Amino acid sequence: MVEGKVALVTGAAMGIGAACALALAQDGAAVLLTDVDTTEGEATAAAIRAKGGRAHFMRQDVTDEAEWPLVVAEAERRFGKLDVAVANAGIAIMCNVLEMSLVDWRRQTAVNLDGVFLTAKHCVPAMARAGGGSLVMISSVAGLQGSPNLAGYSATKGAVRLFSKSVALACAQARNGVRCNSVHPGIIDTAIWQKMPSEADTRRQSNAGIDARALGAMVVPMGHHGTAADIADGIVFLASDRSAHMTGAELVIDGGMTAGRAGASAAAPPR
Repeated sequence: MVEGKVALVTGAAMGIGAACALALAQDGAAVLLTDVDTTEGEATAAAIRAKGGRAHFMRQDVTDEAEWPLVVAEAERRFGKLDVAVANAGIAIMCNVLEMSLVDWRRQTAVNLDGVFLTAKHCVPAMARAGGGSLVMISSVAGLQGSPNLAGYSATKGAVRLFSKSVALACAQARNGVRCNSVHPGIIDTAIWQKMPSEADTRRQSNAGIDARALGAMVVPMGHHGTAADIADGIVFLASDRSAHMTGAELVIDGGMTAGRAGASAAAPPR
């Protein structure tokens, strides 16, 4: 579906980002992967190349605007253009809203929201130069419903949801050929569940991590968690021309969590 396209995926070292990069490459796209984790990022790019795909890894802090022109220039220099950008980089800090520090609030806002804003700001012009493209912003079911212990995360993901719609309308108004949609994963079995407690102040949280599989079996109407590949399949669709008339839309992949009251009691977990 994406044969011949060039894609940028942020936060691509592991989890949904890595699965997305692999799926795009397997479907024929050349992929530039970025992340702050150079070890896993390089390994993911190497794994894609070992399967015959075209991939290159570049270290990037998505919150640093000075790095963005270099990343876009690398995509255009190495692969000739930029057609797809997946704003996936994100962090989650589990903490009761009344106990959250301003530092933790701002850390999430910087990565989850500023990073997405900078993706749009710097990638949309490049995609317009290529004749159009697809910008996919990764939100969450936490951007559709609240959670007392993920308030900061929910705030950023809710903002991504509406920012995506605003970018979609701005691009449509500009007639630049760029579409923008958001993706809302539910409980997906990735490493973020193990990282999430350790992101917070250790005085408030243990480092035990969360069992996404057990949680999925308990709160997902379909009876089980999702996988990173489930989300990647949706992202490939949005990146492709098969979704050519979709912009400003929300693609929810959550096993039914937000379909009704069965999902209303869930903790609106991160992807």
